[in-house]
Amino acid sequence: MDFNESQIERYARHIILPEVGGTGQAKLLQSKVLVVGAGGLGSPLLLYLAAAGVGTLGVIDDDAVSLSNLQRQIIHKTARLGTPKTESALGAIAEINSDVTVIPHTERLTVDNVMARFADYDLVADGSDNFATRFLINDACYFSKTTLVSGAILRFDGQLATFKAHLEGNNPSYRCIFREPPPPGLIPSCAEGGILGAIAGTVGSLQATEVLKELLGIGDSLSGQLLIYDALGATFRQIRVKRDPMCPLCGENATIKDLSLHRAAAQDEPCAVS
Repeated sequence: MDFNESQIERYARHIILPEVGGTGQAKLLQSKVLVVGAGGLGSPLLLYLAAAGVGTLGVIDDDAVSLSNLQRQIIHKTARLGTPKTESALGAIAEINSDVTVIPHTERLTVDNVMARFADYDLVADGSDNFATRFLINDACYFSKTTLVSGAILRFDGQLATFKAHLEGNNPSYRCIFREPPPPGLIPSCAEGGILGAIAGTVGSLQATEVLKELLGIGDSLSGQLLIYDALGATFRQIRVKRDPMCPLCGENATIKDLSLHRAAAQDEPCAVS
């Protein structure tokens, strides 16, 4: 791929990295990433992926910008209150990098549309904030053979992991760690439990870094690892996670063969984002 003068200047700090170079930057420009949720995690994710030159960014969210979002969802502005988050995100990305094509999906992610949405992308980044959506994304990524970079935040804590259980070796799925969603009400949402706004920036930026690593094929993947961030203690812990042979999704005797179990779940839950 030939770069124009503007691109050479824009991506100069990438191109001089031996691990990236012109070949890697060209790969980013040809990559397609779907970000689920234009909220707390989706905001830094989308901004940094756009700045990095990821050529196609899809964003799926059915919500509109509200005043309570602005404490952490930095892609949105006060002037865009009431605007669909996908439209607001598109405007912000256009101001950063005209090389990037943004595909807004202003809709709820459901069992009926998830496979069609994922089919057009190389990688999915999960910034959702409810367990029904999180498990749906994990299962759909497994069946569509799509790498998933997943982040989660609440109060002063964050978690990050990469899942590619469709590959051989010790590549667990989300269900290898969490078998099924917890009972409703057991774990509060950000609206119920609160969140320090800057946590979204910390974890979302780490998530963007892992997405870029996966697209470029560099460094050590977080597949098989769970990264836990404690902001109050200013600590990171990395926990090894093995593929569970009893996992109902990717285990030796898997019982989940398709997404039909999600159809039985309550589909009136919003695709909430942090």
